Amino acid sequence: MTGAAPCLSQTTMTASAVDTNNDDWLHAEGSRLYDMNGNEVWLTGANWFGFNCGENVPHYLWSADADDCLTEIADRGINIIRFPISTELIVSWMNGTPNEVGSFSCNTDPAYCINADFCGPDGKTPVDSMQVFDIMMRKCKEHGIKAFIDIHSPDANNSGHNYNLWYGKAGVTTKVWIDSLVWLADKYKNDDTLIGYDLKNEPHGKGQEGDEAAKWDGSTDENNWAYAATKCAEAILDVNPHALIMIEGVEQSLSGAQAGDYWGMPDRKTNSPYIGAWWGGNFRGAREYPIKPKQGTSQIVYSPHDYGPSVYAQTWFDKNFTEQTLLDDYWYDTWAYINAEDIAPELIGEWGGHMEGDNLKWMTLLRDYMIKHHINHTFWCLNTNSGDTGGLWDSLGFTQGSGTTIAWNEPKYKLFEEALWQTQKSGKYIGLDHQVALGKNGISLNDFYANYAASEGSNLDGGKTSNGKTVNADPAKTTTTTTSAPKTTTTTSKTTSTSSSTSTTTTSAEIASNRLYGDANCDGQVDLSDAVLIMQSLANPNKYGTSGTDEHHLTSEGSANADVEGNGNGITTNDAQAIQMYLLGKYTSLPVK
Repeated sequence: MTGAAPCLSQTTMTASAVDTNNDDWLHAEGSRLYDMNGNEVWLTGANWFGFNCGENVPHYLWSADADDCLTEIADRGINIIRFPISTELIVSWMNGTPNEVGSFSCNTDPAYCINADFCGPDGKTPVDSMQVFDIMMRKCKEHGIKAFIDIHSPDANNSGHNYNLWYGKAGVTTKVWIDSLVWLADKYKNDDTLIGYDLKNEPHGKGQEGDEAAKWDGSTDENNWAYAATKCAEAILDVNPHALIMIEGVEQSLSGAQAGDYWGMPDRKTNSPYIGAWWGGNFRGAREYPIKPKQGTSQIVYSPHDYGPSVYAQTWFDKNFTEQTLLDDYWYDTWAYINAEDIAPELIGEWGGHMEGDNLKWMTLLRDYMIKHHINHTFWCLNTNSGDTGGLWDSLGFTQGSGTTIAWNEPKYKLFEEALWQTQKSGKYIGLDHQVALGKNGISLNDFYANYAASEGSNLDGGKTSNGKTVNADPAKTTTTTTSAPKTTTTTSKTTSTSSSTSTTTTSAEIASNRLYGDANCDGQVDLSDAVLIMQSLANPNKYGTSGTDEHHLTSEGSANADVEGNGNGITTNDAQAIQMYLLGKYTSLPVK
């Protein structure tokens, strides 16, 4: 938590073990993505916008609890979130002057407490936008959800996606765009929650706009998206060689209709020099000019966007279209060849829309194609406030005592849900974290490959089964711990490979007047992180217990502090619950008498 606050959300808080091994990074081989042990993975997620907008915060945090939202996202099987963001916002963080969060205030009224950990120590002042992002990444980690950002626009602008290029607004140059992404990649290089970077949302523009439109060719022109994306990818991979780099397409490419046609020339009514596509959807140029950073292509993922006729009546929808006609008329030569020819993985960064007529037909065809061909994807979007598509959520509301209520668009979710990664028979949602399960009906990546991959497989490749390797959850570490403790009845010894020391475990104790009861992590304050550490120590004692290997394990001093319920009976889940009740004001002091 950011600091103590006078009011805390009264929804049920669940403390769970968090994977801090930094072992969930992914890489590409051919058209598929794999974990560090060569196990195949499938990224199946959704978009949650707001960091790209003037509010500088995921939408609804002013009226919905973030943990409630992320709990439902995980429970519904979404294993990754694409967070649109602006370069302007990241630059403000990089410069040490984070833009303020708009449309969000800290409510000190005990009758309506929400998102207390987004408030400063005084309980009245909202944290800044960078702190909101950091807190959201931490919460994603706790829920077993991975994330990646997409640079939605240069400036913080609710309609910024309409701008063609990655530079030219709010003082953002190509250098500033690259520098800010490198700064963020360096900041998060040791946190595998943020596993990738979508370098620019929907670079676009008509060919006749010339320098004002994004193109894809072999030049070093500033508006050549292929050149800029390669340089940006190289700079990010220099600081984090494990990050995935998502590269979107452009809008138009040269058709080769006539000899001498060139980028920037006027269009013709017939025999056009340009071939169109959705914004960010055109990868025809990648055949001749693929993205090849100096570090190699193991981290490159091509990320087209694709939409249906409710967004725009494209020509390929003019007939009684089928999967085959869509492939022939648009998909294959525009983007699908990359996956089909095993060139690189693809992630459809945006797809979705309204559940009606030909748009529903198109969504169903694309969904089925992605499942059949193992194409990663993030649905547009969770938000209710996307005008031309609607969202997976219809409404959100917060009620004190019962938390956030999310009304899902159930028909849309049902269509989308079939394209979420899940076990073939038991329907368990498969997460991308090796240790943390994805929601109440989900499993971790280790669990899938240890217990499901060989017996039932997943909804990829027709349920094909496979053998896989699990990642060691508790890598060997050498630790030396020296502590003191209050009056106890038993002591145990802990020996490491380099020295021996004595730690103490409280089994019965007197209440010490100078002890900060509840401070399990010994940081000088009592907050939710103490309850989390207690639950971690119980769920994974080899790592987080008093003899644990993790540097943040429960020490003997912390164990004595944590024994707040039934004081003297050792650490149990009741201690974590008592701390939470204390934070909610249900108990006035600790230990509980």
